[in-house]
This record gives sequence, structure tokens and C-alpha cells, in this order.
Amino acid sequence: MKTTKKEAIEMKTKNLFRLIPAVAFAALASCSSAPKSESETAPVVEEKAKVKVESVHTQDVEQLHEFTATVQAEVNNKIAPQSPVRIQKLHVEIGDHVTKGQLLATMDATNLTQSKIQIENQETEFKRIDELYKVGGVSKSTWDAQRTALSVAKETYRNLQENNQLLSPITGVVTARNYDNGDMYSGAQPVYVVQQIRPVKLIINVSESFYKNVKRGMEVVVRLDVYGEEKFPGTVSLVYPTIDESSRTFPVEIKINNSDERVRPGMFARVTMNFGTIQRVVIPDLAVVKQAGSGDKYVYIYKNGKVSYQKIELGRRLDNRYELLSGVENGEQVVVTGQSRLMEGTEVEVIK
Repeated sequence: MKTTKKEAIEMKTKNLFRLIPAVAFAALASCSSAPKSESETAPVVEEKAKVKVESVHTQDVEQLHEFTATVQAEVNNKIAPQSPVRIQKLHVEIGDHVTKGQLLATMDATNLTQSKIQIENQETEFKRIDELYKVGGVSKSTWDAQRTALSVAKETYRNLQENNQLLSPITGVVTARNYDNGDMYSGAQPVYVVQQIRPVKLIINVSESFYKNVKRGMEVVVRLDVYGEEKFPGTVSLVYPTIDESSRTFPVEIKINNSDERVRPGMFARVTMNFGTIQRVVIPDLAVVKQAGSGDKYVYIYKNGKVSYQKIELGRRLDNRYELLSGVENGEQVVVTGQSRLMEGTEVEVIK
């Protein structure tokens, strides 16, 4: 039976589809049977972390410690009368330099005038009583009472006289004026504040561990934030004899001569004290690694081809190095580059 053209085409298509799996299988077999390259068959060797190391050594390190304080006046005087009175006239202003005994303010003299009149009356009365007492006209108790009244009147007058004129008890600078002419002094605030600022002083709190190192006359260096890194010489003028049991510190008073008056009360100061030298291990700053989230510092110590993690305690910074308080021994080797790939026990290759 003859096949039609259409049937012949369908038969050829079926035969072609039968051949495709066989061809694919043959190709797959040929690929899998191909020989593997040398790189595919060789075992993978992990490359060691490359690091640089440096030996650490001890050296003399100055034991400099910094303390903060606020500048205070050497003397701080609050000037005011003893009792409420009206202010007649103020003679100086804030910022004025005054000398000891200089007139600062004059108060109302009404009470002073009245007190003077009272003294004159008391003196007249006492003279009369005294004459009578001499001839037996009055008793001894009456004479004593009149004499006492006169003495009290004179003392009151002296007090009013002293307070009628306010004088500066020191040589210094007027730093506050709390009233105006004609105001009634109420006692709530002083009329003036006068401060002695030649010299000025600082009070710092020093750890009890340094108690035996701090002596009167010891020289210190003072820096004031307002003047940047400029140094001002200071001297320990007083060492308090007791330790605060809660803070374990003791107060130390420091004086600054301040002849040019550049240092003013209220300024923020940093005091550097030198407690001598001590042998310390010094390490490169490149070796120090900060632990994220804790603030702890550590280094990697190299020994026998491996590194170990070691927590450290730092002291002062010395240019590109640190004084070390604990953590590394003299002569040990620390990693200075390549720390990012390291962990405890990592094998490393040291490069120069």
C-alpha cells in the first residue's frame, strides 16, 4: 500500500525524536569520561594570614596625671551692712579694682544721726547722775544702770558708723553689685562682692594612691580651656590631711600667681602633676585593637607561628606608642598589621 506524502513526513519526524536521547546520552558520556585537569585533582591549601610583628620593651615613663578643677578667687568677700538700711550712694562698679580700706558705698545716715543725739542725751544724763551719786543723792545701782545705758549707746553708734560707710577689706576686683542708689538693703544679697585674684587657687581631688607623692611646694602645670595649650605654672599650697572614704580621694589646693590677672574665677582648668618615672612596657599604637561594643583594648601576641588574643590596660599615650599597665610582658612580640583576619590560635606568616 502506498504511503501518502503527509504520512512520510510524520514518519521521518518520529524517527528524529527517537535519535535525540541517544545523541544526548552519548555527548554526556563523552563529557564525563574526559580526563580532569591537574588543578581540579590537586588538594586546596588555605593561605596563612600575613602579619607584621614588633617586639615590645620597657622604658622609663613619666607618671603624668591630669586633674580638672574650676578656678576660684583667693579671697571672696561679701560686703554688706549689719542691718537693713537704705543705700545713699554707690561709689564703685563691677570690674573696678579697689584697694584695702577704699570706700565702696555710703548708706543713709538717719539712724546714725539719731544714735549720735541719743549718746549726747545719755552723756548729759550720766553727768547729772554722777554728780548726785558723789554727794549720796542716788544709789549705786542707779549710777551703774545709767553708765551701762551710755556704754550701749556708744557701742550702737560705733556699729552704725562702721556700717554707714562700706569699705573694702581687701585689695581686689569688684565682681558683683546687687543694688542701685536709693535701694533698701534687705539682707538677701550683699551690696558688693570683692574678690582677690592675685593669686587664684584651684582645688583638685587626687586618688589616695598618690597621697605620699604630693607635697607642699610641688610644681604643677595648669592649662585653661580658654587659652588652649598655653601653660601656666602652679604650686601646691595645701594638702588636706584626710581621705574622703566614699571617693577615696583627698583635696589638694594649688595656687597660680596670676600677676597679669589673665586667669579669672570660674574658668575651667586642667592640672598636670608629675609623680616621677617608672619602668613600663611600651607598645606601638598600631598593635592596639578596640573591641566593638565594650571599649576594651587588646593585642595579638605572636609565638611559635600562631597568635593569641590578650586583653590589655593602657596608660599614657607617648606619640605613636602607649604606656602599658598590664597585659604584655617585656620582649614579647605583638602583631602591628593584619589583625582583621585573626582570631585566637590563628596560624600566621610573618612578613618583614
